[in-house]
Amino acid sequence: MIEMRSPSQIEQMRPAGRFVAEVLTHLSKVVDVGTNLLEIDEIAHDMIRRRGAESCYIDYHPSFGASPFGKVICTSVNDAVLHGLPHDYDLADGDLLTLDFAVAVDGWVSDSALSFVVGTPRPEDLRLIEVTGQALDAGIDAARPGNRIGDIAHAIGSVARGAGLGINLQFGGHGVGRTMHGDPHIPNDGTPGRGFKLQPGLVIAIEPWFLHTTDEIYTDPDGWTLRSADGSRGAHMEHTVAITEDGPLVLTARD
Repeated sequence: MIEMRSPSQIEQMRPAGRFVAEVLTHLSKVVDVGTNLLEIDEIAHDMIRRRGAESCYIDYHPSFGASPFGKVICTSVNDAVLHGLPHDYDLADGDLLTLDFAVAVDGWVSDSALSFVVGTPRPEDLRLIEVTGQALDAGIDAARPGNRIGDIAHAIGSVARGAGLGINLQFGGHGVGRTMHGDPHIPNDGTPGRGFKLQPGLVIAIEPWFLHTTDEIYTDPDGWTLRSADGSRGAHMEHTVAITEDGPLVLTARD
């Protein structure tokens, strides 16, 4: 069921968005070559405790997960693009890292992700991150009253196709509110003018993710981490966005 939020409820969602943005901004500054993925999870977990927030991940056990996630942040490295389960791995120079983080503050959820290179970047990785960010921006710009879900999807997909990237439609954006994943589903490609008509009060996570040379993925033996079928690297960008009378409001905007 698609749920709509009142202006006052959207205001109540702002603290969760600010906190998610704060955690990701902090992590992007302190993570470096040699940082262990479990250390990243520990930092995020400590920030959650100090804020009095609630992790959306630690007990999360959807049908596609082998067991409850057990950690508070997704850390996807290189050929891992989604749902990266933190494990004992020290980041190496040039690793492409995606952090995906969602929490509830006072009962309201926000969800966001970003990708960046640790240490010395490869030009092709920087380009992939740039294109994924452009696709996110295009999707957000299409999130306006009167448009439809297909307009967001088409805007994202057009950027990817223009860059010669394949698009996987298994996972995409979603509704956000009292829980992390709700209706509507927002694919990363689609037909403009189709789907649910966007209205003020709809709050969604828009999240393009792409791989260098494939659109095929498989699940790692850990039961969670999704990796590219050909070993190519992936990037993933996400914001929680409220649709208002004045247009899209990015609740997880980072400084």
